[in-house]
Amino acid sequence: MSIVNSLLKVFLGDKSGKDLKKLTPLVDDINNHFNQLSSLTNNQLRYKTIEFKKIITDQTSDINKTIEDLNNNIANISSNTEKEDLFKEVETLEEELIVKKAKILDELLPQAFAVVKETAKRFFENEEIEVTASDLDKEIASKKSYIKIKSDKCIWKNNWDAAGKNVAWDMIHYDVQLIGGIVLHQGTIGEMQTGEGKTLVSTLPIYLNALTGDGVHLVTVNDYLAKRDSAWMGPILEFHGLRIDCIDFHKPNSPERKKAYDADITYGTNNEFGFDYLRDNMSHSLDDIVQRKHNYAIIDEVDSVLIDDARTPLIISGPTKDGDRHEFDNLKPKIHRLVSLQKTYLSNILSEAKNLIKESDNNKGGILLYSAYRGLQKKSQCHGHDCFYTLPRKQPPHHRV
Repeated sequence: MSIVNSLLKVFLGDKSGKDLKKLTPLVDDINNHFNQLSSLTNNQLRYKTIEFKKIITDQTSDINKTIEDLNNNIANISSNTEKEDLFKEVETLEEELIVKKAKILDELLPQAFAVVKETAKRFFENEEIEVTASDLDKEIASKKSYIKIKSDKCIWKNNWDAAGKNVAWDMIHYDVQLIGGIVLHQGTIGEMQTGEGKTLVSTLPIYLNALTGDGVHLVTVNDYLAKRDSAWMGPILEFHGLRIDCIDFHKPNSPERKKAYDADITYGTNNEFGFDYLRDNMSHSLDDIVQRKHNYAIIDEVDSVLIDDARTPLIISGPTKDGDRHEFDNLKPKIHRLVSLQKTYLSNILSEAKNLIKESDNNKGGILLYSAYRGLQKKSQCHGHDCFYTLPRKQPPHHRV
């Protein structure tokens, strides 16, 4: 088999090699932008995120404006037929908007990835990074210890707590990790060995896709990884004004969990994401729904989440009215009484039929015998098994009725 594979590679080439060859120019483009960013101040580096968001907003403003106008028209129309036509038009425009945003993100990818790599580099080379304080900086500083506010300045430290362990940032993206980020953005499965930096790779497509403001989910297999990764990678992304949260920190159906879904980047476990989805579909009010419209997700340990864990379906049910009542308990004695009366009545008919046949009144006796046969229960539950009621083996001879 190995000989066949070798011959195929000679004539057809290696699939992985071809894929890497396609991605190499993109990696070179990222590194070229990365080299140009070194001359920027910390504030200028942060402003790049605002520039990216403005590009997306400007290039999609016409579609968004049309959708907004259509939704306003729907609210003022009483005809269901006209509303349905407008809803279909809105859906078409929303699909067009998704395609438009995806195209813009593909164009921004080299610059955006370079910004994340430069940010990682500055956190690696500096114990403290000083920038002009933003409102989000002040909000994070009130909750986290790695940010300090001094007058109008904000100082970011390069070490923080990640799920109970203090970490000092010591990573900069290698080219292989840039390739991994491109692959994830393109919606392809990327396989990496333990220790090759999967968690660091995720920061690249997460940042890029969070620029639209439509939300990014990162799905992990257990709550420790969800909490650790959100705390470990969070500061690199928060530095650029992105809100980070983890649903596993908050109770289901709580305002805090809804707020976590409204963040730019939401970490969580596959089961919690799944159960929140099921609970949302059982909600009777829009106010009870915690998840917003799905946009982009990265799944860690994808084989485990989508294959192994997927063998066990997520099942959830809501409370039912009079759930403790069992109609069976009320109906059982009534059914027993009905069956008993039926047996008694048919036994009397059968006895009368035998007497008539014995007295040679075959016509009346045959009719009663047939009535008894038709009236007997053909099948019932008997001691947990299927039992059949049959006529005795010694039957009177068949008579025409």
